[in-house]
Amino acid sequence: METLINYLLQFGHLNQQQIDLIKSKGVLKELKKDEFYAKAGDIPREVIFLTEGVFRICYYNNLGEEITKYFIDENNFVVDINSYTQRIPSSEYLHVVTDCKFVVFSREAMNDLSMTIIPWDEIISKITSKALAEKVNKISSMMPQDATERYLNFFTKFPKLANRIPLSYLASYLGITQSSLSRIRKKI
Repeated sequence: METLINYLLQFGHLNQQQIDLIKSKGVLKELKKDEFYAKAGDIPREVIFLTEGVFRICYYNNLGEEITKYFIDENNFVVDINSYTQRIPSSEYLHVVTDCKFVVFSREAMNDLSMTIIPWDEIISKITSKALAEKVNKISSMMPQDATERYLNFFTKFPKLANRIPLSYLASYLGITQSSLSRIRKKI
């Protein structure tokens, strides 16, 4: 829980009473590797703060192929923000890549924190803006690159993730086949 509080404090001031309230609203949970936290068609009802492990956001294209959109590692909030805020079914799966530990806030808990802690909405807004900017930067920087450049760029930007995710997921994220990824790795 301290990791969460330290993260929140980067975006605004909270007094001890507010910190205690946040801690009381969060529920600690764990999932094992290869489980799904959420599936396409689910309406998100919770917000997660990941304290340990890696989640993968993926979907199935119209050919039935599984596509990895991105990975989320420690010290990040996890939620399909569009589906959560609009209360509509998600089109994505939230897959557990490694054993994970996280703090879960229900919609009711988030509403209570919003109604009780004056700077809460501003803190969450700053976190959301940062996450969206990072997401756009991840995607836009990969667009003009060839497969080898995308691979090298991934390892430069996400060195902590490199050895924690299966190659099949990495290949999907990079938009290449696993055999192409193997050839690229042999060349380097």
